[in-house]
Amino acid sequence: MTADTEPTPADTAGPVTTGPAVHGPRIRIRTGYLRYGAGKLGGAIVSLLAVLVTGFFLFRLIPGDPVRTMTGGRPISAEQLAAYRREFGLDLPLWQQFTDYCGKALTGDLGTSYQFRTPVIDKITEALPHTLLLTGTAFVLYTALGMYLGARSAWRHGRLGDRVNTGLALTLYSLPSFWLGLLLIIVFSVGLGPLPGLFPTGGMETGGTEGFAHVLDVAHHLVLPVITLVAVEYGQTLLVTRSALLDEMGSDYLTTARAKGLRDDLVRRRHAMPNALLPTVTLVFVNLGRTVAGVILVETVFSWPGLGGLFYQALSVPDLPLVQGLFLFFASAVIVMNTLADLVYPLFDPRVGR
Repeated sequence: MTADTEPTPADTAGPVTTGPAVHGPRIRIRTGYLRYGAGKLGGAIVSLLAVLVTGFFLFRLIPGDPVRTMTGGRPISAEQLAAYRREFGLDLPLWQQFTDYCGKALTGDLGTSYQFRTPVIDKITEALPHTLLLTGTAFVLYTALGMYLGARSAWRHGRLGDRVNTGLALTLYSLPSFWLGLLLIIVFSVGLGPLPGLFPTGGMETGGTEGFAHVLDVAHHLVLPVITLVAVEYGQTLLVTRSALLDEMGSDYLTTARAKGLRDDLVRRRHAMPNALLPTVTLVFVNLGRTVAGVILVETVFSWPGLGGLFYQALSVPDLPLVQGLFLFFASAVIVMNTLADLVYPLFDPRVGR
């Protein structure tokens, strides 16, 4: 065989198989994400079980006898007291109460409220829309405000606007929400000096209104509690967004974008902000979990008929099934939102989950 006809290595190697080489990295990424997601879901399940156990034993440390509290101090015979205890299962050994509670909770049965004599899940379902209306409205406002002001403060780092925004955010963030709520009630509800009261002192509605007038009435009652939540909560989002964006400010890709002639506003929105969103996404999901759980102190101060006010009312008895059910619901909301935040991380940073 001559040199001209001698087979080359490529001729003798047979057909080239490029499938594994092309699909291998993609398969590894999917497998890595599945392992990552399974680990996060497993951690969430363990956390929920820990909350289930903690909620049962924690609230039994509260001093007081639920049965005697429900009687309002009225004279009651030992036979009646024993009958009440049997009705609520308080005469059973603690270990049996615990196993009954866990078994029912895992099937969605959170028990029956002592004071309302209705299923706990019904009380939660009844109060949840009121909480979502209040804290959901505040969540949208303080998230948007915090991200907008945080981005502007970082982009104008060190200027007067940055110092004013940061100082005001830190001041309001450090205020107790119940104290600020009481202050707003004194100034804008009761009235201060020549300033008349402009808003209701509490509650969700005045009553006796229908249609659009009812919507306006509810919105009127929403103003002060929403302002309280926005004022206290927006600072955290502002500071996290500002810090994350400052970390990106010196990156080479921003210098390149400016060198191409892009406006500063465009560089911030299209290039800097998407890469600075990861810490903010975490905070948004955590706050979203708190939105479902409600804000106990603010709802109590403004007598808002939501989950927070219901939790405070249940603690005063103590209404153990209702307290345990609300505690489990609150914690579950936060855990679920944290898990969702972990699962969407790879959408913002593909390095996560590999």
